[in-house]
Amino acid sequence: MALGNPVFANDKNFGKQPPQFPGAAPQGYPQGYPGAPTQGYAQQGYAPTGYAPGQQPLSPEQLQQMYNQPPASNAQMGRMTVDDVIVKTIGTLLVVLVGAGLGWVFPVLALPGAIIGLVLGLVNSFKREPSKVLILTYALFEGMFLGGISGILENLYSGIVVQAVLGTLIVFALTLVLYKSGKFRATPKMTKFFMIALGGYAIFSLVNFGLMMFNVTNQPWGLRSVEVFGIPLGVIIGILAIGLAAFSLMLDFTSIEQGVKNGLPAKYSWSAAFGLTVTLVWLYVEILRVLAILRGND
Repeated sequence: MALGNPVFANDKNFGKQPPQFPGAAPQGYPQGYPGAPTQGYAQQGYAPTGYAPGQQPLSPEQLQQMYNQPPASNAQMGRMTVDDVIVKTIGTLLVVLVGAGLGWVFPVLALPGAIIGLVLGLVNSFKREPSKVLILTYALFEGMFLGGISGILENLYSGIVVQAVLGTLIVFALTLVLYKSGKFRATPKMTKFFMIALGGYAIFSLVNFGLMMFNVTNQPWGLRSVEVFGIPLGVIIGILAIGLAAFSLMLDFTSIEQGVKNGLPAKYSWSAAFGLTVTLVWLYVEILRVLAILRGND
């Protein structure tokens, strides 16, 4: 079973090998490489692969020169690369920052940003082919939401935004180090547990949002403000959510590694960038909320 971020789960191209054709050169070699399969073509009256009708065979020196050539890189072959994912992720996050600036100055944009960002996030998640325009549009509106709530909370608790940003960067860095070390991997069993926990968290969040919308509770954070053994439930749930977001990052890294290994087309770098952006936004929001609950409970 291929592992990966749920954002990639609906993209059946992730985790699959590119198609192979009879007589085609292996990955990294030009068509017509020495020794390419010729069975089936010569019998049909066609020249062997790499030779035009009447063309003389290559000399030993020419063959040796061809063999000495380095294999073509993924970038040269129009395939997904880690560098490409990094560049596109940085670009997407910069658009998030632009939207955040607008939301910070105009907090009224937070609500429409949240609604439109959610809709575009779902559209991008279930879309078979990645769309650069839709992904960047999502980043802009999601940034408006982040900027709006960040500005409001910063006015209440000075310095909370810097703390949340630092917390997000630390969790990201630690998760990446653990992944690169090979000591922690997203196993099928862990992924199954993650999906169950994620579903439970989503149900809790929807119920809590409904209670707050219909004024069933007047607590600022709804059920999250309820204390369990003197600890706000929001802190307990928040720490769990941060752990889920960190594991989602692990799934992102796994999906990217598999995509590069299997030689996916370069356009799927946008899918990888979108997945990382969604996870980082989620991680930041959870850390920001936990900090706000803790500081509001002082």
